[in-house]
Amino acid sequence: MSDEKKTPPAPLERRDFLKLGTAATVGFLAGGVVSPARGLPTLPANPATPEAMPTRNLGRTGYRVGVFSLGGQAAIEESDNEEVAVAIVERALDLGVNYLDTAAFYGGGMSQRYIGQVMKRRRSETFLATKSHDRTRDGSLRHLEESLRSLQTDHLDLWQIHNLSRMEQVEQIFAPGGAMEAFQQAREQKIVRFLGFTGHADPSVLAEAIRRFPFDTILLAVNAADKHHLSFIDHLLPLAVEKQMGIIGMKVPARGRILSSWTPPPPAEQGGFMGVARGPGAITMREALHYVLTLPVGTVIIGCDSVAQLEENIRLAREFTPLNDTQMAALVARTQPIHRQALFFRRWA
Repeated sequence: MSDEKKTPPAPLERRDFLKLGTAATVGFLAGGVVSPARGLPTLPANPATPEAMPTRNLGRTGYRVGVFSLGGQAAIEESDNEEVAVAIVERALDLGVNYLDTAAFYGGGMSQRYIGQVMKRRRSETFLATKSHDRTRDGSLRHLEESLRSLQTDHLDLWQIHNLSRMEQVEQIFAPGGAMEAFQQAREQKIVRFLGFTGHADPSVLAEAIRRFPFDTILLAVNAADKHHLSFIDHLLPLAVEKQMGIIGMKVPARGRILSSWTPPPPAEQGGFMGVARGPGAITMREALHYVLTLPVGTVIIGCDSVAQLEENIRLAREFTPLNDTQMAALVARTQPIHRQALFFRRWA
């Protein structure tokens, strides 16, 4: 074996990272090459946001987020739907939305590609969040490379562990070779700004993840039916607040199942979830949104089927005023008869 000292490799910029193939990318990050020579850009800023809707602190991130944010599902993950999806994203930014959420899983990557069509021109206007559902280091890094390429950006504002639902998944991501190695290395390399995780099935699983690592954010499922089964409000939200996390709410209208205006499709077309909806829900979209915004969340993400639906949701967010305890309790009572369909995403024995 030679005693000759090897010259260490030169640091790589984030844009150089984007040029690497998957195998090389894994080797680059896993090898612990600490770069880049330049830091992350400043936090994004949408000039339309302050006048568009109330804003709140996103935990300890230093970011002021509008109370309504756009989720990357619904029309934005449908195949052969680029014209509609891009129009929704464009209009959202025009109307002051400053947080976009997507995931490698959504539409098999379609959601990220549609959003990327807008990000190549308007990246500086929005806080950009995506997710990896792989539980391993190498698989997560492959998702990261795909996400950056699809979103047409060289960095993420937030990268999230997607959908922790069982304790064994928590064990897996924190084990040697687990996803948390990729997440921490990507942040060290300044490819991602903040780290978070998501879930909707069991509050005890998400609470365990919070205790194991100082995540910056949590994306949790909560709506007006929450208190009827495995309550995130009672058993998870207080811990996230204590840790000063950025808290993002999802499943606010439960894919429509909580809304009195909803006409459920036949059970066979409702997907493979528990609590198939047999009839309409119990509350209006205004009530559903204002219930969750009264909680200590920074923002909520909602996927939209059309520009008109997006505009209506933003109008409701703009008109938000907190509900009092009596109003909150009344909405909880009204959702009791339909709580199984409104909480279809929870763990059911």
